[in-house]
Amino acid sequence: MYAIIDGAVGHARTVLATLLLILISGTVAYTEIAKEAEPDINIPIIYVSLHHDGISPEDAERLLIRPMEQELRQIEGLKEIRASGYEGGANVTLEFDAGFNADRALTDVREKVDLAKPELPGDTDEPEVHEVNFSLFPVVIVTLSGSIPERTLLKLARDLRDDIKGLPEILQVQIVGDREELIEILIDPVKIESYGLSVIETVEAVRSSNLLVAAGAQDTGVGRFTLKVPGLFENLRDITTMPVTVYGDAVVLLGDIGEVRRGFKDPKSFARVDGNRAVALEVSKRTGENIIETVKKVRALVAAEQKNWPTALRDTVTVRFNADKSDQIRIMLSDLQNNVIAAILLVMIVVVWALG
Repeated sequence: MYAIIDGAVGHARTVLATLLLILISGTVAYTEIAKEAEPDINIPIIYVSLHHDGISPEDAERLLIRPMEQELRQIEGLKEIRASGYEGGANVTLEFDAGFNADRALTDVREKVDLAKPELPGDTDEPEVHEVNFSLFPVVIVTLSGSIPERTLLKLARDLRDDIKGLPEILQVQIVGDREELIEILIDPVKIESYGLSVIETVEAVRSSNLLVAAGAQDTGVGRFTLKVPGLFENLRDITTMPVTVYGDAVVLLGDIGEVRRGFKDPKSFARVDGNRAVALEVSKRTGENIIETVKKVRALVAAEQKNWPTALRDTVTVRFNADKSDQIRIMLSDLQNNVIAAILLVMIVVVWALG
């Protein structure tokens, strides 16, 4: 021990140079390392979401949960299964043993869900498999609000979502508060009766027309190409001009017996900011990316996009940033920097005093 101390005292310049090199390396590593408030750890929980419009909790337990549990309980390493049914769907939560292989468990769950899907009711939506990962939680929420039409607000949110997803640091952007669009066809009973049609015939005509029909292949002797009959609806005009039946020498179109218009599904929840309609964008970053730099780029992108909006929209739509995790990390880093600087100064004073 004394030999080490004597050697350090006898080579004071070498010790000081080594200490300075360590400080410089630490500073470079501190600036380059990713800043995280919540470490990327694997939570041994995977849950399956099942949705079926109009199903009761009792029927959800019998028709959705039971077939799913029969397949999922066969997974290796499974510790516990918990399930709950609610109005319109069910959730199945799987807890695995500590130290589980997250990728393998996720693959096994998806395989068992695929095996259980034929046992589910025909109108059940595609089951969704999710893993619990803190790094996938939103790092910032961008909220758009204003007294403008809902369709305009949704278009702004979707355009902004596509732009934010273009950043390399961003994993996903989800819109909260939007409604799924649909096409409403309002049939006039008087017009249907005048053409000798019924509502059932009209519905079947619409259902059978919105199909993509494969017509085989054509061999020309010098080549071969695939044929298809385009029948999918792409816009309102395709629906309005769809033929329903032939009446005399004329073709009866869907627009002749009813009104076709765009709309939204009934809302299940409402979002308001200062009394105005609002839509939120939940932004999640990729694992290992710097939260502070990521949020800074998101804010800069949103500000640049706002400048491209028409003046009326800029004056009407308010953009807010909520649940910004970079603010919390800045506070934590500030405390850390103060403590590190104080420790470095004390160490330097002691070393310089000891080495003379």
